Amino acid sequence: MPLEQADDILNANIADATRTFANLSVHGPALGRAAKMLADCLMGGHKLLACGNGGSSADASHIVAEVVGRFVDDRRGYPAIALSEPTGVMTAVGNDYGFDHIFSRQVEALGQRGDVLLVISTSGNSANVLRALEAADKIGLGTISLLGKDGGKARGAAAVEMIVDESVTARVQEAHQLLYHSLCQAVDQVLCG
Repeated sequence: MPLEQADDILNANIADATRTFANLSVHGPALGRAAKMLADCLMGGHKLLACGNGGSSADASHIVAEVVGRFVDDRRGYPAIALSEPTGVMTAVGNDYGFDHIFSRQVEALGQRGDVLLVISTSGNSANVLRALEAADKIGLGTISLLGKDGGKARGAAAVEMIVDESVTARVQEAHQLLYHSLCQAVDQVLCG
């Protein structure tokens, strides 16, 4: 690949990402509600459960690391679990019940009223994410969704949702990271008081 083509690709991606990021300011109020929900959860002795598929699974693990470890300021760790990380549980549930149940079964087993479920989906159409939201609703968990495109089937299923209205998956994932980093920063401001 000629060097000029790589430069053109990078500049086009920067322009697209800049446009996508500029449109995220509409999510300020939702981000505030999500931050309050999550801060109340953690300060109340409850936990965050997070899930997603593929790159969104990595994002769920990332936000869990920020909650258990720290985001910027040094503070005590808070409980958070990425539902895509227990390989034995996922393969057992997937084998016995089907892939659509890998997250909902864990929400049923681990979730308690006062906890928060954060789901991340670039399409909003993942059956296992939808089932996790349904399970969380039955138990009484707070729910937050980071979605892409038009929100898909998950649109309206969470108490707080932020939909990145973008069709390119890479741009949605980049925007999701900015949103959950902003969420972590807002929550840390409360936790660090």
